[in-house]
Amino acid sequence: MTTVAELLIEALAEHGVTQVWGVVGDALNPVTDAIRREDRIEWVGVRHEEAGAFAASAQAQLTDRLAVCMGTVGPGAIHLLNGLYDAKKSHAPVLAICGQVPRGEIGTDFFQEVDNDTLFSDVAVFTATVTSPDQLPGLIEQAGNAALHERGVAVLTLPGDVGGLDLPKGTTVPRFVTDLPPAAPSHEALARAAAAVNAAGPVTLLVGQGARHARDEVLELAERLSAPMVISLKGKEGLEHDNPYEVGQSGLLGNHASAVAFDGCDVLLMVGTDFPYKEFFPQGKTVVQLDANGTHIGRRTPVEHPVVGDARLGLQALLPMLEPKPDRGHLDKARSSYDAWRERQQQFLDPGYDRKPKGLLRRKVDNPDSRIRPELLAAMVDRHAADDAIFTTDTGMATTWLARFVRMSGDRRLLGSFNLGSMANAMPQALGAQGLDRQRQVVAFCGDGGLSMLMGDLITAVSHDLPVKLVVFDNGRLGMVKLEMEQVGLPEFGTVLHNPDFARVAEAIGMRGIRVERPRDVETAVREALEHDGPVLLDVLTNPDEIAVPPKPTLEQGWGFAIAKSKEFVASAE
Repeated sequence: MTTVAELLIEALAEHGVTQVWGVVGDALNPVTDAIRREDRIEWVGVRHEEAGAFAASAQAQLTDRLAVCMGTVGPGAIHLLNGLYDAKKSHAPVLAICGQVPRGEIGTDFFQEVDNDTLFSDVAVFTATVTSPDQLPGLIEQAGNAALHERGVAVLTLPGDVGGLDLPKGTTVPRFVTDLPPAAPSHEALARAAAAVNAAGPVTLLVGQGARHARDEVLELAERLSAPMVISLKGKEGLEHDNPYEVGQSGLLGNHASAVAFDGCDVLLMVGTDFPYKEFFPQGKTVVQLDANGTHIGRRTPVEHPVVGDARLGLQALLPMLEPKPDRGHLDKARSSYDAWRERQQQFLDPGYDRKPKGLLRRKVDNPDSRIRPELLAAMVDRHAADDAIFTTDTGMATTWLARFVRMSGDRRLLGSFNLGSMANAMPQALGAQGLDRQRQVVAFCGDGGLSMLMGDLITAVSHDLPVKLVVFDNGRLGMVKLEMEQVGLPEFGTVLHNPDFARVAEAIGMRGIRVERPRDVETAVREALEHDGPVLLDVLTNPDEIAVPPKPTLEQGWGFAIAKSKEFVASAE
């Protein structure tokens, strides 16, 4: 005979799931026991279910296949929520298996009872509670197919007395439908878009994650239109390297060249991006947007020419309709601005910058304690990381430094909480990525606030032999919040973090810990960390007052920052 739990785990193994992330608990004991007896699936016990959900989401994003996490009755299931919301907003197919009180106690306010179907109704594309073996294998298939085809979270709840129930002999093992054929845009929509582009002057491209698989077509489009290409953060992977048209990112992560590209165009052509920050879009331009999801079109900026369909199929059909634009003036101007900006950034990569005349003056303003500049740390990781490294990054200033100084060359991959914007995502996402391939280099850009929020799962890296490289930007601050306060004229408050020596914490649990306090030691430490065979935590004391100037800084931002600094000075003198 086969039990409900055994059928579920066999279906997941047949699909190709290799790991399940979670915390064991009584209601799900039949499931964890089925995993114990299934050689194709590894159980990864985390210290907090949120970390397990982040890890599963990372695996789903990297493989485009179903990934799985578990949380038992009540609090165990609730702890999954933040990681599952990240999966939802990242369009990652994740199955969450949750425990429930025994069937006879449902609805009685029993100990730890939570209504999972209600709890997960917003985060999940599918929720169901299995109350009878007769519902299987149908509910398993529905859950898996919903997650895969709607690119989201499915939650399957098993009451404590259901997982061990027997199924009729010969019950079919559930199968998931994995075929997701892309849809081509309509010829009429493409023709209208082409006519608008042909009739206009300079064009700028804004390209994102949805076009990563269409790299060749995107580059041909930029060449034909002599168009500079602003790339979203999620588009860096696959689109940034060896790209003579790219001018970096827009938004707070970006640089002035993106503003030059936007301001100087007549047509903004968006491909595969749902870039959310409306204030950075140019005004008064003709906008063409090609996106596989029609609900994304026009929700950030008005779009005159919507085109719904797959980016590669759409561009393959659009390119023959476009007339070449040989005038490269717009492209050259944006690229010149981008090259000049990148050249200016190089000064921060000199470990001795703060001791030289120009750096000495700046140090008195923004780095009086001569802490390590985060630009240097990010650039050294970029220099020494593998060409196929997987990077994860915490929300906040760590993402800024990665966006500006780490190039997604070769087969590098990139993950972050780019839509939800959660803290504490980088380390558990790195665990998930490393679980897929323990031989591949995985590097996490961790903020000190993010790392300490889920620091217990450093133990997971050690106990499950996951050789992640955790690079901690240890500035003793919630850095992005500090910057946001100061830009509107508020002195920083509540952002100071009283951190331990993270390297010593790592050593205490069996992980290699390296602490760096001097700029001249950064490169050697980075190289040592990346070359170490096991998990490493690289704790680097970085400058808390480093400023990332946005593409078009406003007078209000500058004035607010000056006011904030004066208030901070007065407060410190009191």
